Amino acid sequence: MKVTVEDLSSVKKILHIEIPQDVVTKELNNAYKHLKNTAKIKGFRPGKTPRHVLERIYKKDVNADVSSKLIQDSFIEAIKETGLNMAANPDIDPGKLNNNMPLKYDATIEIVPELGDIDFKGLTLKKMLYKIDEEMVDSQLVMLQKNMAAKNPITDDRPVKEGDLAIIDFEGFKDGKPFDATKKIENYTLKIGDGQILKEFDAQIIGMKQGDDKEIKINFPEDYFNENLSNLEITFQVELKKIMEEVLPDIDDELAKNLARFETLDDLKEEIRQNLKEGFDRRVEQQLNEQIFEALLSKKEFKVPDSMVDNELEGIIAEAQSSFAFHNTSMEALGLTREGLVEKYRDTAEKQVKRHLILGKVVEQEKLTLLDKDIDDALMDMSKNMNQPFEEIKNYYGQNREQLEHFKHTLLEKNAIGLIIEESRIDEIEPDVKSDVEPDAK
Repeated sequence: MKVTVEDLSSVKKILHIEIPQDVVTKELNNAYKHLKNTAKIKGFRPGKTPRHVLERIYKKDVNADVSSKLIQDSFIEAIKETGLNMAANPDIDPGKLNNNMPLKYDATIEIVPELGDIDFKGLTLKKMLYKIDEEMVDSQLVMLQKNMAAKNPITDDRPVKEGDLAIIDFEGFKDGKPFDATKKIENYTLKIGDGQILKEFDAQIIGMKQGDDKEIKINFPEDYFNENLSNLEITFQVELKKIMEEVLPDIDDELAKNLARFETLDDLKEEIRQNLKEGFDRRVEQQLNEQIFEALLSKKEFKVPDSMVDNELEGIIAEAQSSFAFHNTSMEALGLTREGLVEKYRDTAEKQVKRHLILGKVVEQEKLTLLDKDIDDALMDMSKNMNQPFEEIKNYYGQNREQLEHFKHTLLEKNAIGLIIEESRIDEIEPDVKSDVEPDAK
């Protein structure tokens, strides 16, 4: 077998593979020998059908089967021979099989880039020293207060006012015709004054009474978050079905008790402080990580295969879709498209692939390993965070080998980041402006 490699780029190659004529002939002979013993051809006894008859009837199928087998076997050998580390399945142009000629075919592959040693020691990193104050705690309490507000229907015949919840049916029309981006939505809850659609939309709802119908014209600005509506004039047909008002509870011990986990307001405040601290810790970790990769990528430029980027991108989009579903919405409801998400997050996906490759190289060059205790400790942390039994989580990973390997790789990457931080100079800095992190205080 003859193999030559054509470089399309540092991460994309074409393998030109040639299988000798004698190998092709041997495989064809074996195929027809087997077929002769099994084929049932009218006018011939089993095992007595001449080859030329078999070729006339089965040549296309036999050639396809033999070609597939030869390509599969030879491609594996070619990869071993060249030592290339494939990033994804090959794109094969199978060529044409002929009994009197070698079989020549091409396989286009993408490979994982080879990185030299990563010089990660001696980086200078800035660590922000976030501090929690009572103003932040009070802000979180106000958010909880709003989330726990009672929603009482208005029974008297008064119009909508700012701060009300308006339950509406609405549909948008462009140039007098139904418009895909503003299809009819029923029983939509609109907090008047929040500008969920636009402040101008809310302003025209004010004054309507329950049962009223109204035509509302809206000129969407050019920088509107939904690109399908930006810079368009849409006429909405709106029906006000119900008015509700929010009644805020007092911020006191009773509010804390209604959250089911607290006895006093002070207990709730303490958990808010803890959640704020955890949020700031995550922010600091993220900021340090960003600085690390910005510094390392500036030292080492390299290309990554499109297939690896595409795979990472699929994960990002799947995560986004899960988040939408969790919040009872969808891409379509938010005016988003898959194509738009692909365009928006492709650069992010490429950077993520580069980060994984850099960390993988650090793990390799520093010979980082995990003990069983390290894995158990990480699973125990997961158990606490998910409020699930440790044994249940451990059994899950024990039965899902691929998931376990991914989990272990994630732990090794985390250890690599820790090592880089240990070998860096850390400058601690006070933030110029207070930053807020929303805790999960419920």
